[in-house]
Amino acid sequence: MNRSNSGANLPALRSHNTALVLDLLRTAGERGISRLGLAARTGLTPQAVSKITARLRAEGLAAEAGRRASTGGKPRTVLRLVPEAGHAVGLHLDRDGLTAVLADLAGTVVASRTAPLDLGAPPGEVVAAAAGAVDAVRGDGTRPVLGLGAAVPGPLDHRGGVLHRVTGFPQWDGYPLRDALAARTALPVVIDKDTNAAALGLALQLPEPADFAYLHLGTGLGAGLVIGGEVHRGARTGAGEFGHQTVQLDGPVCGCGGRGCIEALCLAAVARGDVTEAARVLGTGAANLVGLLDIGRVVLGGRLVAADPEAYVRGVRAVLDERARRDGALGVPVPVATTTGGDRPVAEGAAQLVLAPLFGRVAGDSGGTERDSGRTEAE
Repeated sequence: MNRSNSGANLPALRSHNTALVLDLLRTAGERGISRLGLAARTGLTPQAVSKITARLRAEGLAAEAGRRASTGGKPRTVLRLVPEAGHAVGLHLDRDGLTAVLADLAGTVVASRTAPLDLGAPPGEVVAAAAGAVDAVRGDGTRPVLGLGAAVPGPLDHRGGVLHRVTGFPQWDGYPLRDALAARTALPVVIDKDTNAAALGLALQLPEPADFAYLHLGTGLGAGLVIGGEVHRGARTGAGEFGHQTVQLDGPVCGCGGRGCIEALCLAAVARGDVTEAARVLGTGAANLVGLLDIGRVVLGGRLVAADPEAYVRGVRAVLDERARRDGALGVPVPVATTTGGDRPVAEGAAQLVLAPLFGRVAGDSGGTERDSGRTEAE
């Protein structure tokens, strides 16, 4: 995301052109794509493509995938990405547990680990537990690892790698999580909000850029916003604090200190077993978001949604459909879908915080340490 559809034959853009080629190799999968196909899709000259693919093969990032019949002349050599040439660790630190995954260049998870976690414990203990999970998925260290993407509850500063006042856990305010994880794991680290990471992972699965809101209901409630094909974080990484919009002025007190927040109302409904009401509240917030930003699609995820996905889709869709009937400005009803895997897409999306720049899919400013660029240019 944040990438053009064509290449440029300029030395200064060599990394950009390489990323275009790598991304096409990634999306082609095992079937692969020919050099002429790469040239046609990127707008690069065949000579430029040949130079780039030669470098990628020399570095082990690309390999031959056989030959394909040609319409004239000799058969064309087909190239493919070598997924095992690089990996990224994705880490999701939730309020009550952690998930770590090791994903290859194709985004396939090759190792994973889950464990209980108390986010209210001293930060040093949490970081130690996180580092242990990272070591576990890295295994014997024979797989090359480009970096660590960590997804955590917000609010936070993703550029500085610093947490702010996480709802219910004020002791994290100002904690330099990125630097602490980098020191414990000896890896380049990027951090982002859990919902942003999941939204990035979902956006990379789409064939074309699209606008959507990812609503995550688990230990808390938040949103990841993809607008114009990019994750929208806002000037202070504050976008997507969806759960703390007030919908009931005299409602129950929320962990953030406010009253009648969607998160508090939703979680209270879940606690008393009223999924229908939880879905209705979630739908009310989704309708507000759609009306404000003209979002074209709503995707629901998180462990609570995964426990009864049909009920949440039905409830959210009912509110959106009613709002569409009432307000002609919304046009046709907005589609509602769910992710699979509960909280797992957050960890997988966290790995993409590291991998996406390699393929020119930089969804906004990822921040991170000075070492984050690593091999992203693949030059």
